[in-house]
Amino acid sequence: MLLCRVSVFFLCFWTSNSHYNIPLKIFTGKFNSSVDLDLSSLKLGESSLKQNETDSGNGLSLASDPSGTVNFLDMVNNLKGDAGRGYYLEMMIGTPGQTLNILVDTGSSNFAVAAAAHPYITHYFNRALSSTYRSAGRAVEVKYTQGSWEGELGTDLISIPKGPNGTISINIAAILFSSDFFLPGVNWQGILGLAYPLLARPDSSVEPFFNSMVRQTGIPNIFSLQMCGAGLSASNTADPAGGSLIMGGIEPTLYRGSMWYTPILEEWYYQVEVLKLEVGDQNLNLDCREYNSDKAIVDSGTTLLRLPVNVFNAVVEAITQTSLIQDFSSGFWTGSKLACWLKGETPLKFFPKISIYLRATNASQSFRITILPQLYIQPITDIDGTLNCYRFGISPSANGLVIGATVMEGFYVVFDRAQKRVGFAVSTCAETGGVPVAEISGPFSAVDVTSECVGGFAIREPLLWIIAYALMGVCALVLVILLVLLFLPCRRRRDGEITDQSSLVRHRIK
Repeated sequence: MLLCRVSVFFLCFWTSNSHYNIPLKIFTGKFNSSVDLDLSSLKLGESSLKQNETDSGNGLSLASDPSGTVNFLDMVNNLKGDAGRGYYLEMMIGTPGQTLNILVDTGSSNFAVAAAAHPYITHYFNRALSSTYRSAGRAVEVKYTQGSWEGELGTDLISIPKGPNGTISINIAAILFSSDFFLPGVNWQGILGLAYPLLARPDSSVEPFFNSMVRQTGIPNIFSLQMCGAGLSASNTADPAGGSLIMGGIEPTLYRGSMWYTPILEEWYYQVEVLKLEVGDQNLNLDCREYNSDKAIVDSGTTLLRLPVNVFNAVVEAITQTSLIQDFSSGFWTGSKLACWLKGETPLKFFPKISIYLRATNASQSFRITILPQLYIQPITDIDGTLNCYRFGISPSANGLVIGATVMEGFYVVFDRAQKRVGFAVSTCAETGGVPVAEISGPFSAVDVTSECVGGFAIREPLLWIIAYALMGVCALVLVILLVLLFLPCRRRRDGEITDQSSLVRHRIK
């Protein structure tokens, strides 16, 4: 239970020609960001297709499945959960099948399940009870922005009750030890990494789940995601919101309007290119490289919208000015405090829309995805029966920009791996009280935006591995040469003295 501070702030704002005073209380507390899984340990050619492809375009052509292994309507509402606790899918693992809930995470690439008891989970995968489990004898460890786990690699059979027909063999990591990974209130016992092999641990030879599914079932190399927790409480309430993970294509009943696509820049995370941000109608006017510092990714396993520090500070400043909240506690922006109003009062009308401009598949164009405050000013329940309390759904990041659940809950998001693009359309469940909480529009000209938005960021982890291995190879080669020179008979001059070169080598070996 969060404790109330003694001090009471007054929020003053100007509407028409009158002043209104809304009592604002700040509650201290630590928030559950249990699925803030931005694999920094957790990675995407530009398509020549026309940008403004609608729902009748190439996206749906991939949804057809002549083999009959995919029925998209069977997958609708196959997810449970919300932004605060994550969205999870029921799966059957092993022989006979053991039922587990698995967190859907587009920001990592390992399929991992609890294989030992933990105080925060109700059950786990018992490998000894599965006749088809095979250990690979390899240790594996994954660290996330929050939390980590260690375990052992193996293989087993899985099936998805509300997924593609059939049973497939997959790589599975048995989680034996974890730290801050399973947290109170979550109802999942494992994680389904849906990103590319480059992120797999301990190396890219571990084929990720979706790669295995496409290879073994022949479904199209595309999946799409609807997360229906928009405007709902991000707390430990009993009834999860839900959503849909459509494997093999796009289900047109889950979105309205046109589908807009942005290229996947590199196949590790689902990395995209952000051109600019707006708060209300105010352009932040930052260099576009600021938005893509390190990387910009679409990650269902991250709870919040995470922004590079300079971008985050600019957004908070713009929101403060736009909403006329001058004396707002800094703890609200940093996530250490809740903002509470009396029952019947909500702060949503005092906050602006936030828009993210993404590069279109036509590089000279962009489109805009917009979230209303109902998505980033998030209600928290079980605080006080007389108050409505909220947390800030945006946080600073040291690992790039992350379009997490805060934004994704407003959209039906298509991960079109076949054509290397991510699609966005307004979700049919992105509304509160019948009012849409997300918007999408375009195209806008991007000719005035530099083509180098993703340049100048930090060296990526896989590249560091390559450099490290190259240096190790060079060192090994030098060592071999030195040892050969050491043990070969020394070339002597006629007077019997050791040559200067050989003497120098011997001295360095010593």
